[in-house]
Amino acid sequence: MGLTLTNSTIDKYFGFLSRLDNSSKKRLIAKLTESIEDKNEVKIKLKDLSGAWEDSRDSDEIINEIKNSRVNKHDNIEF
Repeated sequence: MGLTLTNSTIDKYFGFLSRLDNSSKKRLIAKLTESIEDKNEVKIKLKDLSGAWEDSRDSDEIINEIKNSRVNKHDNIEF
């Protein structure tokens, strides 16, 4: 995540930077281009994060397993 500038702020920077010599402008362009071309950046699509629950059991079996795995706070648990 980076700093977002308004158009008026960008225009002010450009006014200052436009006075640079061509060589300096080219080096600045190269640096800016390099900064946005992050080769290690991994793009994750939202659709890749979603999916259906996959299980061979029916819903009643899953619900029973969840209920049976609950621990009653009044049960004596020994460690």
